[in-house]
Amino acid sequence: MNPMSDIASSEPKAGDKADRRGGRAGAPLRPGTLYVVATPIGNMGDLSPRAREVLGSVALVAAEDTRHTGQLLTHAGITARLVSLHEHNEAGRVDEILARLRAGDSVALVADAGTPLISDPGYRLLAALRAANLPVSPVPGPCAAIAALSVAGLPTDRFYFEGFLPARSVARTARLQQLALRGETLVFYESTNRLGGTLADAIAVFGPERAAAVGRELTKLHETVYRGSLAEVRAAVLADPGGERGECTWLVAGTGVERAPDEAELARVVGILAAELPASQAASLAARLTGASRKTAYRLASSRASGQAAGED
Repeated sequence: MNPMSDIASSEPKAGDKADRRGGRAGAPLRPGTLYVVATPIGNMGDLSPRAREVLGSVALVAAEDTRHTGQLLTHAGITARLVSLHEHNEAGRVDEILARLRAGDSVALVADAGTPLISDPGYRLLAALRAANLPVSPVPGPCAAIAALSVAGLPTDRFYFEGFLPARSVARTARLQQLALRGETLVFYESTNRLGGTLADAIAVFGPERAAAVGRELTKLHETVYRGSLAEVRAAVLADPGGERGECTWLVAGTGVERAPDEAELARVVGILAAELPASQAASLAARLTGASRKTAYRLASSRASGQAAGED
């Protein structure tokens, strides 16, 4: 980890030049900064004033789909230079964007809708900026997962975002079984043409009475939110004549209790990881894989490391 004085900051400093494409007086963009900009998930009125300002001021907008983003910018009266950045070309775009940032240009990253990187491209770029110690600034706004969670009527104190499940039923069911005992609310994305099958698999794994919700066309004209048991929600989705368009967010309640990790499985996982990694790193990974507390995993990893040291002596 970098010492605090070396961490890249997006806060303008005295003497910094204004971004080469300007910005409103009193709120200049920071040269050489990547702005991660959230855009509407359906309702154009949700494009924030700050998002408009940033998108109209940066030297370059990296977009998942330049045609889609071009329509958004035209609607908002914004002129900007666009370059594509999607899952098929992201690796090749990283060096180009880093070069622009190092040259002092500010760049905006946008997805087709919502907040970038949330089940959307951008991770490789952000990881490269992190490694290069270049500044990044969020421009927060719409996110389908959070929007759906806010209206689902399910517990929100803790939630687990899974994103898209596998497309095939066998793999999808296997993943749902891994999630079945989680205590927190589960949040998923799905294409509407697969939603009926996905909910059927969820019923088979969680049971028909588990509380659930589906948000479809959120913030749009035909916005629909279904709430009830998994069986009720699936029946409502199948009966909806307009339910085959776009993507949706669906949620299911957790068990409400945390699963006690299997001690034998935890010991097995810790044993494998501790043979190759330092105790702290092995414990952290084991806790994530098994759901055990990091403290418990670290105790096992440390005990194993101590035993190995004693054996070598």
